[in-house]
Amino acid sequence: MFRRYGEAYRDQHGGSLSTVQRHAMSAIELCRTAALGGHVEHCDSCDHQRIAYNSCRNRNCPKCQSLARARWLADRQAELLDTQYFHVVFTVPDEVAVIAFQNKPAVYDILFRAASETLRTIAADPVHLGAEIGFLSVLHTWGQNLLHHPHLHCLVPGGGISPDGSRWVACRLGFFLPVRVLSRLFRGLFLHYLEKAFTAGHLNFFSTLQSLQERSAFLRHLAPARRAEWVVYAKPPFAGPKQVLTYVGRYTHRIGKRRL
Repeated sequence: MFRRYGEAYRDQHGGSLSTVQRHAMSAIELCRTAALGGHVEHCDSCDHQRIAYNSCRNRNCPKCQSLARARWLADRQAELLDTQYFHVVFTVPDEVAVIAFQNKPAVYDILFRAASETLRTIAADPVHLGAEIGFLSVLHTWGQNLLHHPHLHCLVPGGGISPDGSRWVACRLGFFLPVRVLSRLFRGLFLHYLEKAFTAGHLNFFSTLQSLQERSAFLRHLAPARRAEWVVYAKPPFAGPKQVLTYVGRYTHRIGKRRL
């Protein structure tokens, strides 16, 4: 479709296309053609040879990255421990999501940092688990309807290493950490780091959010998020940790696509 109609589309709608969109279109059009060069595939049994054109490796391309994704998934499955696992999801409210849309690198970095500190801090508390934990996190920036909806998927073993490093500390069967405690610490840490980024001048606002350049407007915008209960999900996956890896692994090397 891009090869047949791409040039005409760019002529008609070029003014609305970003540099990233233009690059993705070009990569898809050239994928596995002579324009990207090629290589010789040689069978070591029958000596048959064939020329194969190189792929574009663009994550927007429907033909690319499947092998890289399969390797990533196999590597992560090999790292799984013989213990129960929990699927933990951290979601930000709409007031933060709109800021993230215009400040993706800064806000997504805060999302990873706040979620990580939340998990490690609560897990290290002897009242809850009293152990140092590890986990895997994958960012999703859209919901099932493909609208902007930033949230972080975490696959967490049900336990960790004791403070002295001598033993494994397991959580209760079917229960990891209290979600309300996780939610409130996550909210506090996230908003702290977001305000810090604002003060340091790391956030930019334009269009409908331009007024948030003023500190007072920025704080008023976040006031509802300070009062709200932020959504944190934490439950054992029904089909085990491999199910979660398969789910988050679908989009580690490509973008989200609507299923028809």
